[in-house]
Amino acid sequence: MHRDKAVKGARAPGVALHGSLLIGVILSLLPFYWAIVMSTHTSSEIFQYPPKLLPGSHFGENVRNLFDNIDFFGSMLNSLIVAGSVTVLVLFFDSLAAFVFAKFAFPGRRVLFVLMMGIFMVPAQLQAIPQFVIMAKLGWIGSLTALVVPAAANAFGIFWMRQYMRGAIHDELMDASRLDGCGFLRQYWHVALPVVRPGLAFLGIFTFMSQWNDYAWPLISLINPDNVTLQVALSQLNSVHGNTDYGMVMAGAVLALIPLLIIFLIGARQMIADLAKGAIR
Repeated sequence: MHRDKAVKGARAPGVALHGSLLIGVILSLLPFYWAIVMSTHTSSEIFQYPPKLLPGSHFGENVRNLFDNIDFFGSMLNSLIVAGSVTVLVLFFDSLAAFVFAKFAFPGRRVLFVLMMGIFMVPAQLQAIPQFVIMAKLGWIGSLTALVVPAAANAFGIFWMRQYMRGAIHDELMDASRLDGCGFLRQYWHVALPVVRPGLAFLGIFTFMSQWNDYAWPLISLINPDNVTLQVALSQLNSVHGNTDYGMVMAGAVLALIPLLIIFLIGARQMIADLAKGAIR
C-alpha cells in the first residue's frame, strides 16, 4: 500500500507538468486557429456577436479576391528569394566568424567581439537612414539586392554560433584535426560544421522567419510597387477608407504561413535528429 502511494505521489508532478504543457500548446495554437476561422468568413460575419468559432464557407471566395487584388505568387517568390538567400549567407558568414571567435586566439579578439556586441545592441530603426543612403549610392534601391546584401551577416548569429561552438567543439577535437594536417577551412568544413548542425538549424529557422516577416525595410527600399515582398503586398490590402475586407486579408495571412510551417518542420526535424545523434555518440 505504501508503495502504491509512493508511485501515485511520483506520478502527480508528471501529470501536472504534462497538463500545463498541453494547456500551453492549446493557447499557442489558438491564434492560428482563429486566423483560419476568420479567413473562411466575410468581413460582416467576422464582426458578428457572438463571434463564429467554427470555419465558414467563404475561404475560396476570399482567396480569389486576394489573387485579384495583389500579385500574390510574384510577391511570395520575392520573399522566398530574399529569405532563402539571406538564410544561406547568414549560415555561412556567421558560422565562419563564430568559429574564429570561439576556437582561435588572435590579437584584438576581445575588442572586436565587444564592438560586434555593441552593433548588436543598436536598434534596426537607427540603421535605416544610413543604410538607405548606401544602397542608393550603389544603385540598389528598388531591387532585391538591397534586402539581401545588408542582411548577409548579423551580430546575433555570430554571438549565437560562438556560444554554441565554445561548448560543442572540444579543444581535443581541434588538436586532433591539426595533427591530421587539417588547415583552417578543412577544420571549419569537416570538423566544426558537422558538430554544430543543431545550432545551424535553429539559426536557419530564426533567420528565414525574420526575413520572411520583415516589413519596414522592404517597404522603404522597394520603391517599385510591382516588385515587393509578400508582407508589403499584404499590407496593400488594408483600405485607408475603412472598407478593408478582413476575410481576404486573413486568407492572405494564412497562405503566407505555409512556407514558414514547412521551413520550421524541416529545420526542427533536422535539429532534433542531430541532437539525438550527438546524445548517442
